[in-house]
Amino acid sequence: MILAPPLFENLNDYYKSYWKFLKDDDLIEALNRQKDSTLNWISSIPTNLENYAYAEGKWSIREVLQHLIDAERIFNYRSLCIARKETVSLPGFDENTYAANSNGNARKWQSLVDEFMHVRSSTEDLYFSFTEEMLWQKGLSNNHTATPLSFGFVTVGHFYHHKKIIEERYL
Repeated sequence: MILAPPLFENLNDYYKSYWKFLKDDDLIEALNRQKDSTLNWISSIPTNLENYAYAEGKWSIREVLQHLIDAERIFNYRSLCIARKETVSLPGFDENTYAANSNGNARKWQSLVDEFMHVRSSTEDLYFSFTEEMLWQKGLSNNHTATPLSFGFVTVGHFYHHKKIIEERYL
């Protein structure tokens, strides 16, 4: 199934910066490729850096991983609602408030890794279950037009965005 990236008009400007990280035109392939390489990449992070933050007020690597889990769940919820033709605008979320209240630094690293991989498997199942009509269904998220397909590609680009930051500023 080829699920080409949606047009920019189906996406909040905030998320468009993630588009530069997309290398695939097929959403399912992009999710699979990312999942396959992610476990190796996460496993390469030195244990002594898991609680490291590169500056005062910045998230630790554990908090970044927790953020990726939280955001992916939220993107999936939005996709599900829109695919099911929800008519109300879905709420936004403040990622800094979520991170501050995530307990990410107190969690065991392997627990975070396992949860991320479970969420990613669920993400793949969700998108594979959608019909083409569901993927292109337009809805509102944080008062902006969106489609499930756009959130699928946001999920992929969002991960690469944070991976790049970790590689450049943490490692």
